Formats: sequence, structure tokens, C-alpha cells
Amino acid sequence: MKSLKAQNHPLSNSQYELELLETPDFGISFVQKLDESKLYPLKPLQIETLQINMGKMCNQVCQHCHVDAGPDRKEIMTREIMEDCLRVIEKNNIKSVDLTGGAPEMNPDFRWFVTEIRKIGIDINIIVRCNLTIILANPKFHDLPEFFKENHIEVVSSLPYFSASKTDAQRGDGVFEKSIKALKMLNDIGYGVEGSNLILNLVYNPSGAFLPGSQEGLQAEFKKKLGNNFGVSFNDLFTITNIPISRFLDYLIRSGNYEGYMEKLIESYNPTAAANVMCRSTISVGWDGFLYDCDFNQMLELKVEAPKSQHIKDWDQMVLKNRNIMVNQHCFGCTAGAGSSCGGATA
Repeated sequence: MKSLKAQNHPLSNSQYELELLETPDFGISFVQKLDESKLYPLKPLQIETLQINMGKMCNQVCQHCHVDAGPDRKEIMTREIMEDCLRVIEKNNIKSVDLTGGAPEMNPDFRWFVTEIRKIGIDINIIVRCNLTIILANPKFHDLPEFFKENHIEVVSSLPYFSASKTDAQRGDGVFEKSIKALKMLNDIGYGVEGSNLILNLVYNPSGAFLPGSQEGLQAEFKKKLGNNFGVSFNDLFTITNIPISRFLDYLIRSGNYEGYMEKLIESYNPTAAANVMCRSTISVGWDGFLYDCDFNQMLELKVEAPKSQHIKDWDQMVLKNRNIMVNQHCFGCTAGAGSSCGGATA
């Protein structure tokens, strides 16, 4: 399977996506909902987390991927941009650095970057969003669990379900089996094991046009099934709502679920979730250094509303902290039901 970009698919054009998200007219906009909740304009509370996209290259081509990542994507962050990120982390009391992609480990400077972040501070929480199968994809990645442990990295990994059928349907044939092997490798050195202080969290995305169930209930079910059937343990499960952009938007349109899914998101709007959205404490850095309010805005090319501080090299903490957060119809995905963020439910 090729990425949408490689297929020259219309949905690889962010402007087309944005136009589509406003069609049909669902009777109310996200801005209106925020206004009703007395949250518009949406403002940052603080900037604690820098989420950095290290490139769109990935060893997988997942059906729901909002990044449209895959082996054919060649966009990759350079060391020069990473050095700009390091300066921002050091000077601005960034508490958490969240490394994502694609598969961030495929960036040739990934390990250098991680060790340089760790040099800045032992207390910085470094998160790597590892797709698990990358660990088995090539012998040069087989020691990633040891590297993660050595640098005290929090590992966050997507696992759509605790069975092969649903996981492989979303992420590709054989992905579940490889994911279980990788999880066992992480468990073997202490990750996800009680008392080890090595954090291994899993991410659940629904496999269709529906909202995730209770995070607490799903976590209990995943722990029981993975533990009993495969001897796998982990710390927490994060539920994340699929945002209607890129490949998931393509799925919604092809399956005839687009209008129904959008209506469901709008009907499930939760003002408490809206008050706690991740963009109020996070800045997203694109592979090319441009700044966005979140990873989803990054994929829609909606840069931060701070004209003089739209690139990591031009970082201005005060300007960014006082900006208005860019919102659009896709934001209903983060505010539906119990809410959704890269750290799971928000309400």
C-alpha cells in the first residue's frame, strides 16, 4: 500500500482536506461550540511539552494514519533543525519532549538527538512513540529496547486490539505477532513491569467510525487479555479518537461514514474535554521546523497564529504563550465524549 501522497490522492492536499471538513454544513462550527463554552478564542495555559515529528518515513502504512506516513515518505528532520530544538528545550524549561513520526527511530540522527536531550536534564520526560514493529524491522533496531532503557525513555506504542485480526486489519498483515514479540522484548528488560520505573504505555484507536469506549474499562480488558494470552504487561492504556483527516478521512468517505461520524463527534462535544485539550500545553514541531498547535494541525499545514514565531529557529516563548490556538472542524475529534489527546482521555 502506498501513501496518499505517493498515489497523488486529492486528500494529500491539505487545502482540499480543509474544504472537505466544512462540507456539508453541519449547522454549527467548532468555533461556535467553543464560544458557547466561553473558551473562544482558545488560549494556551502554558508550554510544557514539545512534540517533535522526526520525519514521515515509516516501516508501516496504517489504515488510520493521520500523518500519511510510510516507506515512500522521504521527509526527514535534519540535525540542524534538531539543534534548534535543543536550544529551545534548554532555554525554556520544557518538561516533556515527545518524539513521533512516522517511525522516529528511522531518522539517522534519532539516537544522537535523544542523548543530547538527556544531557540537558535528567528530569526531562522523553517520550518515544514507537510502533513496536520497527524493533524487529532490521537488525540495527534490535537493541532499541536497551537504548530506551539506557536513556530512561517513556515508550508509547499503538496496539489497536489484543487480537491479531483487528490489529492486522488496521496496521498490516503480521503486525500483531511482531508487536507481541517487541512487547516481550521490552518486558524482558523491565519495561511495563511493576516497580521497574520503566514506563510502557499502549494506545488504542477504534478500528471503525465510532468513538473509543471507557479508557478505564479498555485498559482492564487489555491487561487481562495480553497478560493471560501472551504474558505481556504494560503500565497504562490511552484511548485516542480517530481525527477525520488524511487516511482516516479517506476511509470515512469510501465507507460512506463521513457525515455520520462528523455528526457523532459534534453531538458528543464535551466542554470539559475542550478545556483540557493538549494544544493548551503543547507545541508541535514539524520535520522541517515549522510550529503548529498540535500534530493534527501540522498535517493540515495550519501553522501557529504567531507570524514572527512560526519556525523553531524563531522561537519566542512570550509570543507563543499568548497566541490564539488555530481551530477547525477536525477539532471536534479531540473534544468528543471523554476527550482525546496523545495522553489519552482528557475528561
